[in-house]
Amino acid sequence: MSFGRQAGLCGVDAMTPNVLVLTGRITRADVPGLCAELEALLRGGADAGPPAAVDCDVGGVLRPDLALVEALARLGLVARRAGGVELRLRNVPGELRSLLDLVGLADVVGLGGADQARGPERDPV
Repeated sequence: MSFGRQAGLCGVDAMTPNVLVLTGRITRADVPGLCAELEALLRGGADAGPPAAVDCDVGGVLRPDLALVEALARLGLVARRAGGVELRLRNVPGELRSLLDLVGLADVVGLGGADQARGPERDPV
């Protein structure tokens, strides 16, 4: 007797994570478009409500600076206003991690975690 092969894993639902990917050089002019993109992503699952978290992949960003920090702060605000959605950063360059620590936004955008790229280690003061 032969059984047909089923597509996908048996008993496992496919889940598409909510991911916003930032690449290239981010400027202040890019911020409204990024916020609109995140809002559209958050509305994508309107039947079930907003997701609990959105991953923001910043691994492809060139030259992290304060314009990028501002963009991430605004994206974090958009996420929180959408019902307390957490914005988590992935593939964070060390320079960006240092900037976020410097301005006190590391906790706002969900830095840290086992899969995060770590920045340069600091000596305890």
